[in-house]
Order: sequence, then C-alpha cells, then structure tokens
Amino acid sequence: MLIGVISDTHIPDRASEIPEAVFDAFRDVELILHAGDLTSPDILTELETLAPVECVQGNMDRHYGIETPRSRLFEIESFRVGLIHGEVYPRGDTQQLRYLGLELGADVLISGHTHQPFIRELEDMVLLNPGSPTVPRLTDPSVMVLRIDGEKLDAEIIRTGAPVCSSLNFRR
Repeated sequence: MLIGVISDTHIPDRASEIPEAVFDAFRDVELILHAGDLTSPDILTELETLAPVECVQGNMDRHYGIETPRSRLFEIESFRVGLIHGEVYPRGDTQQLRYLGLELGADVLISGHTHQPFIRELEDMVLLNPGSPTVPRLTDPSVMVLRIDGEKLDAEIIRTGAPVCSSLNFRR
C-alpha cells in the first residue's frame, strides 16, 4: 500500500495553499495520513481529491475548534501504524514519542509538530515525521511517502519546495 504522509499544513493561518508538489508526490497514493495542524477542515476536502484522508488533531486545530481524534491506530498489512500530532517537549524527543507509540501499541508512529522531517529506526518501533510542506523550520518543505508491502516498510521524505527562513526576510 502506498500512503501519503503530511503534517502542519497551517492553511490559511500561515500559508495560502498546499503546494502543487504535494499533489504530484501523492498522485498514486491509496491513503493520506495527516498528523495535525490543518487549521482548516477545507484541507481535508482538498486532499480527498487524491485519496481517502485520516487525520488527528494538532495543537493549533484545538485553537480553531477543529474536532478530530487526538490519536489513531491503523492496521496496515502487518504493521500497526499510530498517528499523533506529537506534542512533546522538547519537540521531536524520540524517547517521549516512543512511549506514546508504546501506549498506542504501534510498530510505526507518525507524528508532526516539529515542522522538520525525520525517520528514526528504534529497536522496537519506527518513528516518522513528514515535516511541513508550507511552514518548515530550518529545513526544506516536505511530505513523506510510505510504502508498506507485507512485512516490508519503506519511508521516503519528499522535498516540496525551496527552504524558507523567515528570519532572512528583510522586506518588512
């Protein structure tokens, strides 16, 4: 199964639209998992033109009153895939994310919140974060494509644009 993974779109509060590169990256996916911070439910409708979408609530979604589950667990082939926003501090702390994944019973835990992509293979779990296609933090805008084939899992971070650093924006 080919799965598109996205997080932290922040539309319309921080960005105006999903980059076209996301639609190109997700062209052949069968499912899209969104790890929260949509900030508008319209994003789900837009992504559903490509494939069914499942999402969880991010910290900013609560601010905007978007009611979605805080966590989800999916059985995909031979894997239990957990989906959370990943509100741990410090952001992206793998030990805390691992504990959240263990609580869910996940083999694979997808999170967002950091706006930075990563793939971490732990002894008993794989941690994935697609980054953000619209408001990355000190990295390239990105999404992820996850291929699950039986007992084989392959994750690829896909760059969806040029790096953005608002601290270098001198036009104020």
